[in-house]
Amino acid sequence: MIIADIVKVFFPAVLAFVIGIALTPPITNYLYEHKMWKKKSGKVATDGRTTPIFNALHKDRDVNTPRMGGTIIWISVFLSTVSLWFISKFLPTDISLKLDFLSRNQTWLPLFTLISGSLFGLVDDYLEVEGSGGYVAGGMSLKKRLVIVTIIGLIAGSWFYFKLGIMSIGLPLGFSLHLGLLFIPFFALIVMGIYSGGVIDGIDGLAGGIFATMFTAYAGIAFYQQQIDLAAFCFVIVGAILSFLWFNIPPARFYMSETGTMGLTITLAVVAFMTDTLGGGYGLLVLPIIALPLVVTTLSDIIQLSSKRFRNGKKVFLIAPIHHHFEAIGWPAYKVTMRYWIIGVVCALLGFMVALVG
Repeated sequence: MIIADIVKVFFPAVLAFVIGIALTPPITNYLYEHKMWKKKSGKVATDGRTTPIFNALHKDRDVNTPRMGGTIIWISVFLSTVSLWFISKFLPTDISLKLDFLSRNQTWLPLFTLISGSLFGLVDDYLEVEGSGGYVAGGMSLKKRLVIVTIIGLIAGSWFYFKLGIMSIGLPLGFSLHLGLLFIPFFALIVMGIYSGGVIDGIDGLAGGIFATMFTAYAGIAFYQQQIDLAAFCFVIVGAILSFLWFNIPPARFYMSETGTMGLTITLAVVAFMTDTLGGGYGLLVLPIIALPLVVTTLSDIIQLSSKRFRNGKKVFLIAPIHHHFEAIGWPAYKVTMRYWIIGVVCALLGFMVALVG
């Protein structure tokens, strides 16, 4: 039985990788043919100011490299999931039935958040490409994106509360914190917090490697909890991310951008809750550990903005988020990426261990 579960968990990941590799040429051709990149390098900071250091560092990267590379990830996940479900329904065998991991209590919700978040992200990417003739991005404002993420979070939180009967979060030593109806806004708040870490995208290979390690950690936690369908779903995301990474290593063929980060960050938060009281564990408690690179990235932005506001424009970092600070002090982009990957793996292992012994 354990061998069958292992095959069920890993086969979809391999399938998603193969599908992602196969999808890349036509998607790449489309993105380059329609010039789906920013027409001028540079960006505007969260506080509305220009970013001269960032613009100098990325003047040769932002243009001529398409955005929307994240489509490789969520399309691969969707096709892998639906293909295995379709085969199990119309060509039912012991093997096809076993490999189907689409289930109401484990994978409907994370699949919904991945696809819905990614589609909204795709719209934002398109608007940014179309409106990027100058330094002012043409995408949706941060406020609008946060509203969208909040709505998705409220929908997902309501599913947990009304459909799955979850209204508490797990605490160590077998305790739990009962939230009642407050669970829904709390869920949405966590989703927004994790989404804010999506700004980790910005260096070739950085976001893909970090997301792959985080979802691998949660796949292991779900497998330990015998949530085999959820473990398979996490690994199918990992397989799709690896196919994206194959083409995202320097020099990147395309960038993940919002259509990748929005869906992945929201889904990561959902998976953390799925491995919490629903799975009899502490998936939410270990989220800050497993997602530490995202947490640090968000905090560096908050620290920078707060410092400039309350210290008469003085900055803590040369540029935020912090991974760009390392670039600004002279680290090559590949060194930043590789060291982030190392930290991400260590955090994933630590979070996995805490989840098992907590």
